[in-house]
Amino acid sequence: MTNLSQTGKVLAISGGIGGAKLVLGLQEIMKPGDLSAIVNTGDDFEHFGLYISPDMDTLLYTLADVQNIEQGWGRREESWNFAAACESLGMETWFQLGDRDLATHLYRTNKLATGSSLSEVLADLSEKFGIQIKLIPMSDEPVRTMLKTDIGTLPFQEYFVKNRCEPVVSNIFFSGLETAQPAPAFLEALAEPELRAIVFCPSNPFLSIQPVLSLPGLLDKIKQSGKRVIIVSPIIDGKAVKGPTAKLMKELNLPCSVMTIAEIYQDIASDIIIDSADAGLAEQIAKSGMSVHCTDIMMRKLEDKKRLAGEVLQIATRQD
Repeated sequence: MTNLSQTGKVLAISGGIGGAKLVLGLQEIMKPGDLSAIVNTGDDFEHFGLYISPDMDTLLYTLADVQNIEQGWGRREESWNFAAACESLGMETWFQLGDRDLATHLYRTNKLATGSSLSEVLADLSEKFGIQIKLIPMSDEPVRTMLKTDIGTLPFQEYFVKNRCEPVVSNIFFSGLETAQPAPAFLEALAEPELRAIVFCPSNPFLSIQPVLSLPGLLDKIKQSGKRVIIVSPIIDGKAVKGPTAKLMKELNLPCSVMTIAEIYQDIASDIIIDSADAGLAEQIAKSGMSVHCTDIMMRKLEDKKRLAGEVLQIATRQD
């Protein structure tokens, strides 16, 4: 298996479930000090006075091997006494908080209240969960994903969880960008001399990646870094691997195709990895100037994650 232990570092940019799978694969085959992962915080919100960071926790739980695989979110061997007690009191329970998961939110909220930055809290949680790679929030300042829909403007979690992605979306914007900056460790990772590649994990480009790329000055910094930028498509044969990506594309009048993914990233990407099912589009995508790589990008088992991660690293270490 390819390993970058002697050849450089990788910076992964991730949302939740799909991105966490690839980050896990990279973690399995790389030296801990060679891998950093930026996590989307546009999904963050406050609930019952607690600071909730769903994508951050998905990465934490996945990399620590305590995730609830069947459910797709939260912790394994979860109990729901807190949620049941809330329901008995007539409180809103559309966002389910398991008892084990609740401890993470309480810890984060208390640390933030005593003056720690979100970066410091994530570093603390990473240590407590035994995670050795560096996890970095996209920003220490709040940036919130907002969706204009046919039932009004909704914060991300109200659209995604409370309304189960059912409202029709006409626009997506990010509140808080005017006062936000990339987290200091994010900028340090981009400026790292040994950085060989920036990898965009197969996360929703609108809801998980665009909040990151919308941070002031970030696109320019990525372009100016001169590093290889590798995109892993979240679309296979016109279908989304996970979540509402395909639905959003339709509502935003975009073809649900890997071609659209290529167009979204063509200004910053040097390489794109697409599924073998889309190999017929490779020549057309290549006209944008990106190198196109075809493989099986579904990650059902750990071996799939490690295999795809290895192929990402092979591209990252190419000399062309």
